[in-house]
Parts: sequence; structure tokens; C-alpha cells
Amino acid sequence: MRPKSLDDYFGQQHLVGKNKPLRNAIESNSLPSILFWGPPGVGKTTLAQIISETLDRPFYTLSAINSGVKDIREVISKVQNQGMFGGQNAILFIDEIHRFSKSQQDSLLNAVEKGIITLIGATTENPSFEVISALLSRCQTYILEHHTKDDLELLLNEALTKDPYLKSQKVILKETEALLRISGGDARKLLNSLEIAVHSLPSNNKTITNQFVIENVQQGLTNYDKNGEQHYDIVSAMIKSIRGSDPNGAVYWMARMIEGGEEPKFIARRLLILASEDIGNANPTALVMANTCFDAVTKIGWPESRIILSQCIIYLASSPKSNASYMAINVAQDLVRKTGDLAVPLHLRNAPTKLMKDIGYGAEYQYSHENTSKLHEQEFLPKEITNTTIFTPSENKRELDLKKYLNWVWKGKYGY
Repeated sequence: MRPKSLDDYFGQQHLVGKNKPLRNAIESNSLPSILFWGPPGVGKTTLAQIISETLDRPFYTLSAINSGVKDIREVISKVQNQGMFGGQNAILFIDEIHRFSKSQQDSLLNAVEKGIITLIGATTENPSFEVISALLSRCQTYILEHHTKDDLELLLNEALTKDPYLKSQKVILKETEALLRISGGDARKLLNSLEIAVHSLPSNNKTITNQFVIENVQQGLTNYDKNGEQHYDIVSAMIKSIRGSDPNGAVYWMARMIEGGEEPKFIARRLLILASEDIGNANPTALVMANTCFDAVTKIGWPESRIILSQCIIYLASSPKSNASYMAINVAQDLVRKTGDLAVPLHLRNAPTKLMKDIGYGAEYQYSHENTSKLHEQEFLPKEITNTTIFTPSENKRELDLKKYLNWVWKGKYGY
């Protein structure tokens, strides 16, 4: 079911739709080196293959899981030796490029810069963290999104009507919700689920319902690819165990990730985000611990990093929880979107020139260190949204202390 052209490609219309940036680059044959960033099963590899076939260029592929500097140099040498007779403008596709070390990525730089190869890298991780800056600056990054419900339903219907085996089974797809839920937006996972469902159907009933999928597909899907298909479900289980203050569940799910071959930095990064999002000022040391854990994992490597991760995850799970900082920035951003670019009050404006001072910039500003007993007399929000409460402390010891202090400062203005 892998599509062969952009017109048959499912999803990512913000990139490959009519007059969209990637389609324009392909159709004008002015393709730069590219990084595709997106979750599994959204068509990164397929899109690279379509680009190669559309432009009729030599196509080489490596997987960062089992390739090294030697493999990269062999491809580059092969392209150079072919010269103008077939090697020019060759595409090198590297799957999971985030798994390459710095030295492995360095080995690509010269060939990319000189145009010996056009690099297409695929990654499920943020390239800003995982791709060296020198290579990142030489590539255009395109973000691929999860497939929509319409994309996935169209894919199911295409498979049932175009795949010779599925077409011969005369399957009736009565309900799709369970298949879509299991897929999580991953097209490959969706087709795997459909295949398992069809193979599980009795000979006298070829109808697929939600109940049939729930009873027959989930276990089969796990067996189909135990290391890849449950990836994000297990990450979610680990995070929710920490959020729920259960160190037992948290360590168990992390162990599942480790045994499945997960990158230690991937786990450490999730802990770093969680320390601020779910613990925050209920225990500010959690962010320090998570950041130290990330640094230590980067320095120590595998397998000893598992001990550091275990220590950190137990500390985070055992910490008091607060999402007040996370909710505050959500409220603030929503307020900005609704109210637009409100003017900065004159007393808060910077006045680096005499003219600015003359027209009132910075006038009437009260230096807070000299007016600690009158902080409540000064306004720090635009007048249109004065008195708006954005930060609401949670009911934990540390944030109750913050609430007490803020109530003293603002004399009840913000409801503290």
C-alpha cells in the first residue's frame, strides 16, 4: 500500500499539497537537504522514496541503528566515483538520524555542503536537540503531523479495495473507531491492525466491528512488533505513573522502555519536561534533579545510565505535584490570543533616549526594591486586563507559602 507519487500520498497536505513548500521544491527540482521530523507511521520514509522516484535520482538508504561512519563514507565514495554518469544529485536517506553520534553526523557535513549528496534524514525526535548545529543549519526541517481521522479512514478503504488479498476477502468494514484508536494516527500501525483483523475473521462472517477489533486485534498487534508499536503508549504509562505518584509503576514502565531498546536521552528528556509540567514549584528541586539526570545520562552512557534514570524517576514520582506553572502559561497564551498586542503601560517601558523620557516612557515607575510595602500600588498588566489572575497556586506546602507571600504583596488583588 506504499504510495508511489505525491498525488497518492496520504496526509501532510501542509507540505505536499498544491503550491505548498515541499511540493514546490520537488516540482522545481530545487530540493535542499531535508530533515523530516514527525511521529512513527506518518510517511517519512515513503515521502523520501517518492522524492527520489519523482526526481529520478540515485537513492541510497541507511539506518542509523545499524550503520556507522564506514557505511556513510562508502556511500559518499560510490556517489563520487560515479561522477556525472549517474551519481550527481544522489539522495542519501538516513532513517532515525537522531541515533547517530556527533562524529557520525560530522562525517556527513562535507558531502552535504559540497552538494555531493542531498541528505534526507528522518527523526521522531526534535532535531534541535539531536542533530548537530552545523548539519541542522545545512538542512531544511519539515514537520510531519499525525494522520487525521479522514486520512486514516481513506487509507482503510484504499487497502480494502486495492490490495489483492484484502479485496478477495470481501470484508465489510462496519465500524472503524477501534482500529483508529489502536493506530494512534500511525498509518503503518493501522494497516497492521487491519491485516490482523482480516486474518482473524471467521469464514462465515467477514464483518469487522469495534467489538471484534477489541477482542482479536490488540494482542495480535503486540506480538506483531513488540518493540515498536507500543512505544508511545508505554511512554504515556510512565509519565502518568509519575504524575500519579507511583514510583513502582513508573520504574516498571521505564524498565519496559529500556528492555525495548529505548534511547536513554529520550527517557531523560521526558523526565525533564515532566519535572516542570507536573511538579513545578511544589518541589523546584525536581527540575534541578531532572536536568542533572539528563546531563549525567549524556556523559555516562549505557547501561549505567539506567541507575541514574531510576534514581531520578523515583524522586519525581515521590515528589508533591503541581501543574500551576503549566496552567499559568496556557492561560497567559490564551489571553494574548484573545486580546492581541495590548500596549505596554508607559511606566513599564524602557527609556534609553531623552525623547522617550520626555514623552513619558518609564515615568512613575516605582523601583520595587525601594517600595516593598507598596508593591500592590503598581500595575504590571495592560489596563485592559488589569486584575486578571493568571497564576493560581496549587494546594501544596511550597505553593501555599507562595500564596501567602503573594497575598501579602497584593492585599487580595488577585484573589490570593
